[in-house]
Amino acid sequence: MKPVTVFGPDFPFPYEEWISHPAGLGSVPQTALGSKVAIIGSGAAGVIAGYELMKLGLLPILFESGQFGGRLRSQPFEGVDGVIAELGGMRFPISSTGFYHYVNLLGLESAPFPNPLTPAAGSTVIDLLGQTHYAKTLADLPPLFAEVAQAYADALEEGANFSALKQAIRDRDIPRIKEIWAPLVEAWDERTFYDFVASSKAFQKLSFHHREVFGQVGFGTGGWDSDFPNSMLEILRVNVTELDDHQRYIIGGVEQVPRNLWTHKPDTVTHWPKGTSLASLNGGATRSGAARIRRQAENAIEVTDKWGRAEDFDAVLVTCQTHLLTTQIDTEETLFSQDLWMALDRTRYMQSAKTFVMVDRPFWKDQDPETGRDMMSITLTDRMTRGTYLFDNGPDKPSVICLSYSWMTDALKVLPLPTVKRVELALSALNKIYPTLDIRGHIMGDPITVSWEADENFLGAFKGALPGHYRYNHRMFGHFMQDDMPAEQRGIFIAGDGVSWTPAWVEGAVQTSLNAVSGIIHHFGGRSHPDNPSPRDAYGAYGPLTLLN
Repeated sequence: MKPVTVFGPDFPFPYEEWISHPAGLGSVPQTALGSKVAIIGSGAAGVIAGYELMKLGLLPILFESGQFGGRLRSQPFEGVDGVIAELGGMRFPISSTGFYHYVNLLGLESAPFPNPLTPAAGSTVIDLLGQTHYAKTLADLPPLFAEVAQAYADALEEGANFSALKQAIRDRDIPRIKEIWAPLVEAWDERTFYDFVASSKAFQKLSFHHREVFGQVGFGTGGWDSDFPNSMLEILRVNVTELDDHQRYIIGGVEQVPRNLWTHKPDTVTHWPKGTSLASLNGGATRSGAARIRRQAENAIEVTDKWGRAEDFDAVLVTCQTHLLTTQIDTEETLFSQDLWMALDRTRYMQSAKTFVMVDRPFWKDQDPETGRDMMSITLTDRMTRGTYLFDNGPDKPSVICLSYSWMTDALKVLPLPTVKRVELALSALNKIYPTLDIRGHIMGDPITVSWEADENFLGAFKGALPGHYRYNHRMFGHFMQDDMPAEQRGIFIAGDGVSWTPAWVEGAVQTSLNAVSGIIHHFGGRSHPDNPSPRDAYGAYGPLTLLN
């Protein structure tokens, strides 16, 4: 059976085939070789775009206001090698074929992520309304949980022609994808995830408690109630492209992807000498964060860093969170249309908080002498910890517990609290689930925590599109198609998972960065190879549905 990949459904384009094709991504004229492109942000979108533009003979200069890697952030615990906390992206579905192209290019290894009720988890504990259930598979849980899972599967079939749409994506049958997806866009753009669930025949046959459990536990990766206000289209994309399934983590930390691409020396590179890397073209370090963007004479765009260093560029790619263009970067308003400014400003970012501790060993694998069960398990709960994940680094080796991974209101509960207080609250909640287990007796070193909404360089973790946001997303995603724009708006591009149709997933950052690369090639008068058409070449025929009214 063919695999499911993130092939649409809005823009079904084979990104992994484009970037791996032996003909390359295209070329720019001799006169454009060495032209400077400012890239604002060193996350996945910025580094991948810079890497591909470098191979084409352009000069990408990266600006970074915070930590290199963006939300691919793997923070090491002090005093020990190889023990990390994944503060941003931590689970990467195998359907993310564009992302895994770069993982494989760099020779990095991955392993199954310990999601609840998966073999990698070992065991799972679900604690709801004061009742605790231990399970290794769904069949071990009370029948109510299987009823919830089946109801959502039935709702997807009833309301989204789910199996047919997934099969069309497997087959890469673009007309069939469009045939199924277009009416779903029209039907569900202005309706919420909760509306989809509550109005389905499958859930109407069940009790409110079933919907409550679905919100708390979800269908594999954790509770989904934080997404209930979101547009149902956003959830459907995740489901049908299996972003919520078959997930893996990067051994040694996902931050290796942007950092290793930064220093990677491609075998084939135009214009630059063999052995060139992004790091070498940038003098070994990124510029400071961008503070101002202005249009200059002869279509140059000036970028000024936070220390006042101003320089003209032939093109600019903005990969930071869109709200930074109005809160942190003094951006000339005429660089974007008012319609696009509306989309950029109305983008809604969700809050997210994580708290990690390092422990002396994976003690959770010890067997309770009375029950024969694991002493601790991957845990989903309605308590404030919400999701607790266990990362085993090997027998008798320091390992990691993500005590709490929470979103939205649950993340805001701990926003003003210091790290130690967050740990204490998490331990107190877990103590009610595991009253005989001394977790704190295993903790080593200092804990690590993050609240992405509190970081001035992010102001939130990832986009969560609300009902009615399809048109905004369409404007942002299609911005790389610039032929019909006035001259004063050309040459500046946007990318990142928040610009994509699949926010919170790195594949969205990869795909939008590659869209921008194709747009920048065209901006410099270049073209794709006839045997390897680009996103620009495909967009007219296969681009997203336009909602007219």
